[in-house]
Amino acid sequence: MTISLGIRVLAPFALAYFMSLFFRSVNAVIAPDLVGEFRLSAAELGLLTSAYFLTFALFQIPLGILLDRFGARRVQAAMVATAAAGGVLFAFGQDLMTLAIARGLVGLGFCGGLMSAYKQIADWFPKHRLPLINGLFLGLGSLGAVLATVPAQAGVDAVGWRGLMLIGAGLTAIAALSLIAIVPERPPGDIPPAGLRQQLRELFLVVYRDPLFWRVAPMTMLGFASGSAIQTLWAGPWLRDVAGFDRPAVAEQLLVMALALSFGSMFGGVIAEYLRRFGIGVLTVAASASVLFMLAQLGIVLEWIAASAFLWALFGASFNVVTLCYSALSQHFPPAYAGRANAGLNVLSTGTAFALQYAIGAIINLWPRGAEGGYDPDAYAWAFGLVLAAQTAALAWFLAYRPRGKG
Repeated sequence: MTISLGIRVLAPFALAYFMSLFFRSVNAVIAPDLVGEFRLSAAELGLLTSAYFLTFALFQIPLGILLDRFGARRVQAAMVATAAAGGVLFAFGQDLMTLAIARGLVGLGFCGGLMSAYKQIADWFPKHRLPLINGLFLGLGSLGAVLATVPAQAGVDAVGWRGLMLIGAGLTAIAALSLIAIVPERPPGDIPPAGLRQQLRELFLVVYRDPLFWRVAPMTMLGFASGSAIQTLWAGPWLRDVAGFDRPAVAEQLLVMALALSFGSMFGGVIAEYLRRFGIGVLTVAASASVLFMLAQLGIVLEWIAASAFLWALFGASFNVVTLCYSALSQHFPPAYAGRANAGLNVLSTGTAFALQYAIGAIINLWPRGAEGGYDPDAYAWAFGLVLAAQTAALAWFLAYRPRGKG
């Protein structure tokens, strides 16, 4: 494949994923504006933000079927246009219900941000290159989370949170148009799968009965869900209420975490590609990242404030590397199953992210708010500690379970 074709194949998907990370993460910055204007409790803030993950999760199985049948280009273009519409509605929302519906539309529109790219990569690139290319794609697209930190705070200061949402919706519309105008159709000779009934049958009888799938699923879904639920919302309030940062300092720390997320994702793919030459598999890299991720959370739960900048950077650098398990599934299953295999795992991951983001808010809400409106540090410790315990159990399952056969 030539460099120019590679850019045409992936660049518009990268822009769409970039914007999905922006919208996924931006509530960590605008949360004080939303809480102040709409008088939201912690549970309501968690529910509003997690609406993104709810619709994201609910459409994963239909998404996988559509990707395998119609290809990534057309499916992703339609979905991203939906996200742009949701961004506009969010900008004009006047009550919690409207905001939640709009946030849900954004999540629905971006539900294919990563899965469509993985399908595109699986269709166009050799299998042995998938961890490297997936990692590089993750890293570049994850820079969208950087936009949702200090630049987003500057945008709020300049045009308000509603103006910031309108700018994000406009960039998302550009991403949708670029998918139609630039990306080529499926590779020559690519054969669409069978009909809908057969596709569903294969999803449940092939993908969901595969031993490797169920070995990696708990570790992947708890790693992704925990990182996403905290990084995209609760990290900001923790930095304010526990570490004592003011709003500009919170945005700066979120910027560091977002940069670490991007570089960690890219570096994870590079490491996986290098270690492959020595017979070390991608799942070993993902499990090692999971350990680092949990160590960072342990320090955060124990309130090591002096080390918080390092801990949150390690948090960002490690959690997305766990998603290298998706490339392991793409390597494990035939190309015709790639979309459904990844979407089948993603429905579990994003569904868990929805549950955790809301649950953390509900747990924090059990403690009374402080005189200045902040949340109790003990509430964060309990909420984050329970999330960490679940991840520990998932990693133990991955290490203990040894499926027979391929993988």
